[in-house]
Amino acid sequence: MDFSSYKTLINDTLNALNVEEINNFLEQLVLAYRNDKLVFVIGNGGSAANASHLAQDLAKGTRKDPNQRKRIKALSLTDNTPFITAQGNDEGYESVFEQQLRTFASPGDYLIAISGSGNSPNIVRAVEWANSNGLVTIGVTGYDGGKLRKMVRHSLHVPLNEMCTAESIHSIVFHYVILELREKLKGLAE
Repeated sequence: MDFSSYKTLINDTLNALNVEEINNFLEQLVLAYRNDKLVFVIGNGGSAANASHLAQDLAKGTRKDPNQRKRIKALSLTDNTPFITAQGNDEGYESVFEQQLRTFASPGDYLIAISGSGNSPNIVRAVEWANSNGLVTIGVTGYDGGKLRKMVRHSLHVPLNEMCTAESIHSIVFHYVILELREKLKGLAE
């Protein structure tokens, strides 16, 4: 595939996105801010990198003033390396996100689970726990969305059967959402 074809693939995929899902994703984050809830973000591999980036942008990139008191409280559970390695070694990698949620999450908090396939066992297990414990769950997927798309309360789906580009589209959407949040939260900030 030459770069011209790749650009076409990106544009065609962007055009195929469900704008209602993107708007709903944005509104859920506004609600998290208004209700002073924690937003946890999880993923594996490239989706872990996207999770870290999204959490950082939510926590820092949405505020206008460094002294602003009220902020989006966002944490990427992919960044807790000592916990992940200890948990993975002692009890299995499938529990690395679920066990962190058991420690840090409260009912009404948000979980954004990013998985290209939607079938990663540690993601599915964390969402099962979150759904059972009153968290608002949001799945960000590619391919057909897998199990994740069917089990979350809110879905943001990229209909593409190619992991690298699906992850790139996730990042594009996340950056759009951050830019919109900056504007939406401007009037809500204390």
